[in-house]
Amino acid sequence: MAKKTINNDVLLANIIKGIEEVKGNDITILDLREIDTAVCDYFVICNGNSNTQVNAIVNSIQKTVSKELKDKPWHVEGTDNAEWVLMDYVNIVVHVFQKHIREYYNIESLWGDAKITTIENKY
Repeated sequence: MAKKTINNDVLLANIIKGIEEVKGNDITILDLREIDTAVCDYFVICNGNSNTQVNAIVNSIQKTVSKELKDKPWHVEGTDNAEWVLMDYVNIVVHVFQKHIREYYNIESLWGDAKITTIENKY
């Protein structure tokens, strides 16, 4: 049975909704579609204030996407220490950081050619 294709815009909206549900901070979307060497279409990057909040963000994203789209990530890693959790939805990769780890790795600067969109906090 072929896996159904989910529209990237719908998936992005649900990922953002999941982040906002638990007050994830500094949400950034990197559009990588114009970059030849990119491994996916989008990176979604956000941060939490503690390992507890990072795991809450990850759980909220999974719950929202599962409920709305009946989809789950292909792979998740980093939940054990919850400093940097990567969620791979194939076309969209979500990075959930603790703030100091995000500042240290600064992955936005590694993808300087990407179109960057910042989502304003609603809280």
